[in-house]
Amino acid sequence: MNLDRRLLGKAYFARLELTLVVLIGILGGILVIFQAKLLSQTINEIFLAGKVMAQVSPLLWALLAIILCRTVLAFVGDGLAGTAAVKVKIRLRDALMSRIFDLGPAYLQGKSSGDLIARAIQGIENLDAYFSLYLPQLALAAVIPLCILLFVFPLDLLSGIIFLVTAPLIPIFMLLIGSQSEKLTRRQFSALARMSAVFLDTLQGLSTLKALNQSGARAGKIREASERYRSTTMQVLRTTFLSALVLELVSTISTAVVAVEIGLRLLSNQMQFQQAFFILVIAPEFYLPLRQLGLRFHAGTSGASAAAAIFEVFDQGRVNIENGEKVSENIRKPSTGGAEEVQFNKVSFTYLDRSQVALKSATFTLRKGEMTALVGKSGSGKSSVFQLLLRFIEPQAGQILVDGKLLSSVALPDWRDQVAWVPQKPYLFQDTMAANICLAKPDATAEEVHRAAALAGLDDFIQSLPQGYATLIGERGVRLSGGQSQQVALARAFLKNAPVLLLDEPASHLDLDLEERLEKAVHSLCHGRMVLVVAHRLPTVEAAAQIIVLHEGQVVECGDHASLLLNRGVYARLYQEGKGPR
Repeated sequence: MNLDRRLLGKAYFARLELTLVVLIGILGGILVIFQAKLLSQTINEIFLAGKVMAQVSPLLWALLAIILCRTVLAFVGDGLAGTAAVKVKIRLRDALMSRIFDLGPAYLQGKSSGDLIARAIQGIENLDAYFSLYLPQLALAAVIPLCILLFVFPLDLLSGIIFLVTAPLIPIFMLLIGSQSEKLTRRQFSALARMSAVFLDTLQGLSTLKALNQSGARAGKIREASERYRSTTMQVLRTTFLSALVLELVSTISTAVVAVEIGLRLLSNQMQFQQAFFILVIAPEFYLPLRQLGLRFHAGTSGASAAAAIFEVFDQGRVNIENGEKVSENIRKPSTGGAEEVQFNKVSFTYLDRSQVALKSATFTLRKGEMTALVGKSGSGKSSVFQLLLRFIEPQAGQILVDGKLLSSVALPDWRDQVAWVPQKPYLFQDTMAANICLAKPDATAEEVHRAAALAGLDDFIQSLPQGYATLIGERGVRLSGGQSQQVALARAFLKNAPVLLLDEPASHLDLDLEERLEKAVHSLCHGRMVLVVAHRLPTVEAAAQIIVLHEGQVVECGDHASLLLNRGVYARLYQEGKGPR
């Protein structure tokens, strides 16, 4: 029921259309009653009263007019229902994509692209039937039988009582079978999401699979996922057909009961023909909205199952535990010259899907004009520090202060404008070299792009390409080496020219010659800026003004290279083992 209320909330943008659909359906139901009344009256006049065609022609013309009106109303109602469904789907898809972007990379880590695509595309498409068929029919199933009862009870009390007693049987059987159908439908959507994930992962890693001669094994996994989806779909169809059979059987038996009791009383002259014929004609129409609700219940269940997966994304909220409420919209802009100091004050964070603490009471300070190196083993919390500074996640305890004020008080777009991030594995898009570099500054001129590429040591390579900066590099930069992809990320940082730099060892994928040439450029880029670098190599660490050593989410040491060696702590052990900071 809670899910239904949330789906009704999403239908707010199409409230007018859905209201008109219901009103048109109710009007159509009332016309059915008058159609049955006119039909019974016409047959009574011809066969019992002995009237000729000319005498009953007004009744026939009225009957034809009602049939035409019902046809027009059905056509308009279907069109409005489709329009309402399209409106809701567009709004919901936009909201879902906005939510995914708002949650950021921290949420996407460990999530399958195929699963998210299935939710955003097929999942929302499954809601079409919910809004265009099931939701309007839910209202019609409640109103139309009630309208028919208002006409039947004054004419024949016994038939009205039979209608009233037998009508609830259809929704009862619908719910009994529907509960099983709902479980199967959820399982079907999960199977679809898994199949989409396997298929997309296979496409993205096709070249690697061919190189490792694992294509056959992967094809088996795709076949297995497809078979699981096929099997689940057939189970859903079997349940749907069983439900249709039961609902048809119940409505047929109920109509037969009405027909028998009317026939017996008609034979014993306890009932007039016109009255009996009207009730007999209207009986199937009484059960029809309930039968249609039962049939469309499965379409609604399919949409609701998809909606449950979609709302899982909406429910992933960034919550500030310390304040007990969601992070509010921010109002303060940072100074144009950039932050002078960023302070972590007893910051803690734990990911929802992990039991181990990512950061625990981390306290340190970053200053403008200084390079700070983060060192520690894998899983020590280095990436979490970056994500907190990029505001992909928010502190669950403690505070992050920018020049003495809460970082959360800075408008998110304004803060990110002040930060340049060079990840260890940058994402490159299926676009030109120039467009991928311009990601950091979309309005950059060609001269600025060329200069940034030159500072990153990439200009000569780009100029050697047949189409230069207009060369397409493929999805995820498949036409570039790992080092060249890293250089594109560096070029983005040079182009953005932000006062705060977050570097995940920018030279980790470059050869020694290129690394040496980039050292001066990176040093120039860092001059006068606040720099935080995740260090994997000793030269970077030794050049840092401050080294922060993380161990199991805690800051265990802080100082420069020489002082940390004298302390003979974690940093010194890593150095003496010959591995260097990791």
